[in-house]
Amino acid sequence: MPAAAAPDSAAAQAVVDRYCLTCHNARAKTGGLSLEGLAIADALHEPQTWEKVIRKVRTGMMPPGGAPRPDRATLDAMASAAAARIDRAAATAPNPGAPALHRLNRTEYANAIRDLLALPIDPTTMLPGDDSSEGFDNMASVLSVSPALMQAYVSAAAKISRLAVGDPTTTAAITTYQAPRGLAQTGHREGLPLGTRGGFTVTHVFPLDAEYELRVARGGAGFGLTAVGGDEPVEITLDGQRLRLTGGGAPRADGPLKIPAGPHTIGVAVVRKSDAHGVDDLFSELAISSGVQSLTINGPLNATGPGDTASRRRIFTCRPATSRPADEVTCARTIFASLATAAFRRPVRQADPAVDALLPFFESGRSLRGFEAGVQYGLARILVDPQFIFRFERAPAGARDGSVYRLSDLELASRLSFFLWSSIPDEELLKVAASGRLHEPAILEQQTRRMLAHPKGDALIDSLAGQWLLLRELDEVSPGTKEFDGNLRYAFRRETELLFETVVREDRSILDLIDADYTFVDERLARHYGIPNVRGSRFRRVTLGNDARRGLLGQGSLLTVTSAGDRTSPVRRGRWILENLLGAPVPSPPAGVDTSLTETASLGSAPQSVRQRLERHRANPTCAACHALMDPIGFSLENYDLIGHWRENDAGVAINASGRLPDGTELEGPGSLRRALLSRRDAVASTAIEKLLTYALGRRLEYFDMPAVRAVTHAAATDDYRFSSLVLGIVKSTPFQMKRYDGGTEP
Repeated sequence: MPAAAAPDSAAAQAVVDRYCLTCHNARAKTGGLSLEGLAIADALHEPQTWEKVIRKVRTGMMPPGGAPRPDRATLDAMASAAAARIDRAAATAPNPGAPALHRLNRTEYANAIRDLLALPIDPTTMLPGDDSSEGFDNMASVLSVSPALMQAYVSAAAKISRLAVGDPTTTAAITTYQAPRGLAQTGHREGLPLGTRGGFTVTHVFPLDAEYELRVARGGAGFGLTAVGGDEPVEITLDGQRLRLTGGGAPRADGPLKIPAGPHTIGVAVVRKSDAHGVDDLFSELAISSGVQSLTINGPLNATGPGDTASRRRIFTCRPATSRPADEVTCARTIFASLATAAFRRPVRQADPAVDALLPFFESGRSLRGFEAGVQYGLARILVDPQFIFRFERAPAGARDGSVYRLSDLELASRLSFFLWSSIPDEELLKVAASGRLHEPAILEQQTRRMLAHPKGDALIDSLAGQWLLLRELDEVSPGTKEFDGNLRYAFRRETELLFETVVREDRSILDLIDADYTFVDERLARHYGIPNVRGSRFRRVTLGNDARRGLLGQGSLLTVTSAGDRTSPVRRGRWILENLLGAPVPSPPAGVDTSLTETASLGSAPQSVRQRLERHRANPTCAACHALMDPIGFSLENYDLIGHWRENDAGVAINASGRLPDGTELEGPGSLRRALLSRRDAVASTAIEKLLTYALGRRLEYFDMPAVRAVTHAAATDDYRFSSLVLGIVKSTPFQMKRYDGGTEP
């Protein structure tokens, strides 16, 4: 900010001396922090320490509850004074950090294959899972490489190249797809024909034009009996069109089906002939086992050729003029230059050494089975090339340790594409980068907005919702209640995905995640929430009349994954909100501390609520300090049970959803918590920006990144924190566009 508008450092220092030094002096050093001898006017010399102070003050965590504290405006002014000095120093001597060499994670690899070859793959069947750090699985520091992983890449490349080219030597293989876990198959499911119930859809890549056997497995009622509804036929669809109707309960279709090569969506669902309601008390519902349990595909059988697939059209951009070796090599160079340009994220000419390196593989394949086999072998080599698997960012010649430099336009294009699409740049972005104009602010903004609006932008939605908002953990939870099933699991996930998608696609404020007065429900979820007049499997947007369901705090997905098996967990809920919405990290419990909250009441005594058990746990002085931060937040959500259903009592005890935050804010239920969060809009938006920047850079944020976070936050505030303003601020930031050289070289 301008010097004239800079906060008064003398007044700010007086606040520190009066309200902070009591605990944070050289003798007490509470929390391992001493501010004695440190001056706000010199904050630029101790930025790491002062960034801790700024975070604690701006999130309301300090001074602690019960300690003397000035009004909030005074505390905010003190934090602003320290931040202003650090930010001015950062503007003249930026430190963008030095991310490690970045390997494509499993999701990025699959997306890159899709965009390079027009070929969807399931990477979970080819590559091991990736480790996570800072809440994301694209952190360069944990994306290690091992001999086993490199062998997996080699095997994956061989399989993918065969599928993409259409290898005529492909033999029949059996692939089985299981129905989603816990799925109740009594009602219609989105994406399947009307008039059906249950079932599921899968995308399967058929390697050749050929015949394939499709087998549908259904369960029985036991004792050799047919389950209620088990005599209804099953409809099999191909890309939404009926392929075959099998007999009631028949485990196998009559004979193989001719299916063209390429990726196709196969649907299987039971045709509803009648409704089982009202038969009697025992058989008043269709049995879960009467639905589709699995789909098995066997083939190719009696293949007639590779077909005309999108992958082949993408690969074979030319054909040899004649069968002479020279003509075939010329065409192969054209094909490889095109594929390598996209795969290596840089212009590759036919005479490029990278193309020369592929020709021995081409010759090897051509000598075995001709031109197409040669291209297949060359493609496999591209897919294991380090230039494809890793994201290299080369320092300029002569760079010295500690020097800061700008990324090249091609490297910036790669960062932008993996940030927004989790994939390689498309042709337009590469062309702009190759022209040397991508770094120009207007061009960069135009490309960023284009990419956000593109369907491939769903990757950003999936990654952030899946990891920041914990949707991936929904697949692993098994709440201890019979009310939870696969359909509710799916509905929870879809509701949160649609909320996040709306914020992104409609360019709404990121604060809508906290305060949206709308949500998305199908009949199953509406019934769970008590929302009337919603019928069917289609998710639709509804305006919320009930204040308790506004935003993430009222959504079953978050409430379920932050519960603890057979009960709610105010600690987990409170901790998630502190760390992921307010940006206030909470230390892990000390070793040896029992966190199970096991019921210990004596025989015949009344059961205790979760709150009562937690209050007993907080009597331990070792636990009290951290729980004073987390528990009031978690208690305010206790009206939601372990799967987000609204309740008024727990174990026969009336719910007490009251609490007090360290800054003195009184809480009484989810509405008050939401208002408390919104009263610190800057902190919530800043935390969202930190999450986005962490994901965009693929590294943890450090104290020297905070000036960039504040700059993005301040700029976004003028646009009500719209999602595009957050993304554009990050893309234009110093950490995103620059890098620090820490020695060493990248090949």
